[in-house]
Amino acid sequence: MGTRVRTRDYAVAMTSLQTLAVANYRSIRSLVVPLGDLTLVTGANGSGKSNLYRALRLLADAAQGGIVASLAKEGGLASTLWAGPEQISRRMKSGEIPIQGGPRTQVVALRLGFVTEAIGYCIDLGLPSPEIPPPPEPSAFQLDPEIKRECVWAAPVLRPASVLVDRRGPSVRIRRTDGEWDVIGKHLPTFESMLSAMADPERAPELLRLREEVRSWRFYDHFRADSEAAARHIQLGTRTPVLAHDGRDVAAAIQTIIEIGDRTALDRAVGDAFPGARVYVEHGEGRFSLKFSQHGLLRPLSAAELSDGTLRYLLWIAALLTPRPPALMILNEPETSLHPDLLPALARLIAQTAKQTQVWVVSHASRLIAALREAPHCTTINLHKELGETAIEDQGTLDAPSWRWPER
Repeated sequence: MGTRVRTRDYAVAMTSLQTLAVANYRSIRSLVVPLGDLTLVTGANGSGKSNLYRALRLLADAAQGGIVASLAKEGGLASTLWAGPEQISRRMKSGEIPIQGGPRTQVVALRLGFVTEAIGYCIDLGLPSPEIPPPPEPSAFQLDPEIKRECVWAAPVLRPASVLVDRRGPSVRIRRTDGEWDVIGKHLPTFESMLSAMADPERAPELLRLREEVRSWRFYDHFRADSEAAARHIQLGTRTPVLAHDGRDVAAAIQTIIEIGDRTALDRAVGDAFPGARVYVEHGEGRFSLKFSQHGLLRPLSAAELSDGTLRYLLWIAALLTPRPPALMILNEPETSLHPDLLPALARLIAQTAKQTQVWVVSHASRLIAALREAPHCTTINLHKELGETAIEDQGTLDAPSWRWPER
């Protein structure tokens, strides 16, 4: 018999995310978040919005093979772990007794996961196990976190019978159609996710589809609009169905929308924010220059002449009207540098985009929040912090989506 593994006979369709789960990450001790086609995350400064956003980025980094490196950029696992007590009792919350820790009863674990309509995934990272004998030659990377457990299961809830792919330490196994297990890897490095190392169309189609879907997630959290920003200058351009994360190829992205995307939606989005205005691209010899004409002006303005707010709004148009929609698009504080009068138009553009791709928006701009909440498919997550812990307002124990972490 060969080593080829025949997995379940159905195709794994990710569809949209239904639930995001985070445990022991910065201010998030334990959070299970319901998601919709358009998810709006709000809350006061310091409530944990950025931490929830960064947790989602870490999940995306797992599919890219860089989750341990990303944790290192944040100061290492020890710096990112929840710093409060394992449990916060009712008496602590009421002030009857002081906030205090006790003997640790749980393993040190940073856990991240999500579930869609079809499939679920989670990853568990911890410190190196002291009971494992050190290698003959001491490593300089002894403080690197280790991936202790990874699971892929058939939605909605993790149960032993629903697990499709299971990773414990360096060993990965996959369930066959007869319910038995086959080991497809025994020496997976503890710093590398099975999403990046084990995805295979024959042996592990679930991992391959999951990895490609997660890799398609698109994050936009900063567009440069200063005088030296690349978006302000003439650029050599190629077809650009996906705007770069910093917006440097905006002229090529706009031209791509004009040629193969929804040009009507482009004109409508520009006119919604700037009545009577038009955006187009001048090009020659491979060089692309963004032009903005507006009623009352005798000549069009170049990108170098636009205000920061106008340029950023055009960048959001280029990002949101992508001809290649991702499975999930995450926008972090898109209101930055925009005049409040532009926010309702931006909200309408975001809501329109959410009809074809799932969108997650982190914002504290009241006008944008109010406009997004008018969308019928908007799910609002209002965060607050109590005793240093991020929580969802009005979410009781029975209100949270069902979630179960695997044991190590």
